Amino acid sequence: MSWVTIVWSMIASACLTLAAIHLLVWFRKRTAWPNLFFSLTAIATAAFALVELLMMRAQTPGEFGAALRWVHVPVFALIVGLVGFVQTYLGAGRRWLAWTTCAVRAFSLLLNFLMEPNVNYREITHVWQIPFLGDSVSVCEGIPSPWNLVGHLSLLLLVFFVADAGITVWRRGDRRQAVLVSGSIAFFVLTATVQTMLARWEVFHWPETACLFFLGIVVAMGYEMSRDVYLAAQLADDLRESEQRMTLAVEAAEFGVWMWRIPQNQVWGSEKWLRIFGFAPDAAVTLEEVIRRIHPDDREMVEREVRRAVETRGEYSGEYRVILPDGTEHWIVARGRMHQDANGKSARMLGAAIDLTNRKQAEEAIREGAERFRQVAESVGDFLWEVDANGLYTYANQHVEQILGYTPEELVGKKHFYDLFAPAVRDELKAAAFRVFADRETFRGLSNPNVSKQGKIVHLETSGCPVLDRAGNLVGYRGADLDVTGRKQAELEVAQQRNELAHFSRVTMLGELAGSLAHELNQPLTAILSNAQAGQRFLADDNADLNELRDILKDIATDDERAGEIIRRLRMLLKKGEVQHLPLNLNEVVQDVLKLVRNDLLNHNIMLHAELATELPVVDGDRVQLQQVLLNLIVNAIDAMAQSSPGDKQLLVRTQRSQDGGVRATVADRGTGLSPEVLERLFAPYFTTKPAGMGLGLKVCRTIITAHGGQLDGENNPGKGAAFHCTLPAAKKEQP
Repeated sequence: MSWVTIVWSMIASACLTLAAIHLLVWFRKRTAWPNLFFSLTAIATAAFALVELLMMRAQTPGEFGAALRWVHVPVFALIVGLVGFVQTYLGAGRRWLAWTTCAVRAFSLLLNFLMEPNVNYREITHVWQIPFLGDSVSVCEGIPSPWNLVGHLSLLLLVFFVADAGITVWRRGDRRQAVLVSGSIAFFVLTATVQTMLARWEVFHWPETACLFFLGIVVAMGYEMSRDVYLAAQLADDLRESEQRMTLAVEAAEFGVWMWRIPQNQVWGSEKWLRIFGFAPDAAVTLEEVIRRIHPDDREMVEREVRRAVETRGEYSGEYRVILPDGTEHWIVARGRMHQDANGKSARMLGAAIDLTNRKQAEEAIREGAERFRQVAESVGDFLWEVDANGLYTYANQHVEQILGYTPEELVGKKHFYDLFAPAVRDELKAAAFRVFADRETFRGLSNPNVSKQGKIVHLETSGCPVLDRAGNLVGYRGADLDVTGRKQAELEVAQQRNELAHFSRVTMLGELAGSLAHELNQPLTAILSNAQAGQRFLADDNADLNELRDILKDIATDDERAGEIIRRLRMLLKKGEVQHLPLNLNEVVQDVLKLVRNDLLNHNIMLHAELATELPVVDGDRVQLQQVLLNLIVNAIDAMAQSSPGDKQLLVRTQRSQDGGVRATVADRGTGLSPEVLERLFAPYFTTKPAGMGLGLKVCRTIITAHGGQLDGENNPGKGAAFHCTLPAAKKEQP
């Protein structure tokens, strides 16, 4: 078989294969008009190749002329296919030019079958053989027909039509399509026309091979169509992946997706949707079956909304109950959107449904919890409240009226919590409260004085916790206020009684020291009297020594100051007033007490050992009360050593820093010590070992030290006697 036969047969086979593929695509999808016109172009090119092969194998002028006549049929089909493809695929080209091109070519085809031998020649006079591709092929010689120009005109109109469409596509921005499709069609049509005209005019001896150029058009069009197929496949992959992602998202969101095909009255649902409505996975569902699953009380509303969506071709939404086959009731919310067909009629509705049962149950539980909270809040005797981040009341229960005289309506949205503070401490408490807000602290038992609506001071004990939103931002505080006004008054009365008892204890204790204190005062007074009498004698002498007189007056002033200091200390211990906690140096307090008992120690022949540590931290306390504690402990120590031998009468008073950073004062004696019974009841009220004691001294001392935040303990010394340890915390400003 010659190469000419092989090549032209392959061209025809390839074109027919492509035509069959795209014809099948059009048959499956009747709206795919570009595939149909491409198939027509490919079939025309295959037919053109077969007719050209007959022309090259013709042996006589009659055979050649007959084959040339039938060439015009595939050419007409080719032009119609190209015009249709450009208009449907590119969406461009002037319609009048398309119809003109096809009409001119149809007129040329009509002339072709009315003339002998064809529209190209009046007469074919001779056929001879020329070498081509290693074979001999036929070419003709004859008299051209002037009607041949009609066919060339149709090809020229085709070029104009395609070029015009290409310009439109280029301007539209699809430059690749403009070049590849329009450009290739125009180029190969012109090239094929020129080659055919030159061969027929015998400019050079060459067979007509227009099918090769038409094959270029088919290849260009096929490449573009194949690229669309590739893009469609890629789009299908993307859509499949997108569908998978959407399926995962729908499943994660617990959505059920559904579609109602209105003409067929069929409802398709995803697996989740079928489970929501209680249908089997393979069930054929209709709208009526779905309606029957809806609760009778909600059925009419759903049907009405569905009809409205169909009539208006709009959206549908509804929240309703469904009753599953097992009798359980579920809450459903569904939304859908109507889609139209090509005629504008409602064709299908797409939507989604969610099972709201858990949320409804949670909402009901929240409502029940809120109602229970309201009932509890109104039943308790405390003032329950809630404020926003600015302190404005957002909730107050009814008991606020009993406590502060305000109704909840007078507080909520109108007053801030600090508006109710007592004016004297309002700024201080407000600043402290907002520091708590800033730190988002939970607090309990904060005491603050408030002013009621009637102007009375009401002491409240407040507890609260922060309220945060989902992002962790502070949106307010909620808590409770307990009215502790009565307790505060009781505490003040107890404190007053305690102070009176302490004062009574001091007076009693000073009564025990009366002899020692009288002797202490007698010394400076006796010295003053002696110096005054000596001064009188000096003044009676006319030659009195003035320097000696000055010394006498100086001694009188010194003894007077000493007596005055003794009286001042006694007045401090005897005075009755408010307790004042001030920064104190405990060594100074100890030294003041030792001065008071100095003479008593001498009278009892007791040796004092004072070990006062340096650089002790400052303590917060009431000087008089701390002096009372130390004085009581020292007097007890003196009494404990009353029957001791002279060598054992030793008193140790020591101050030192405690382990927790505070101050520890110790009073230790070498007396009889403490029996187990005494140790057990040492600080019990009205318990005493003294014949004339009241049993209040150590109890009052421990109460005073406890009120100072400290601790008072007693124990036996390792050797002999007893020791009492008084520990006080360091002042806050001194603490590390």
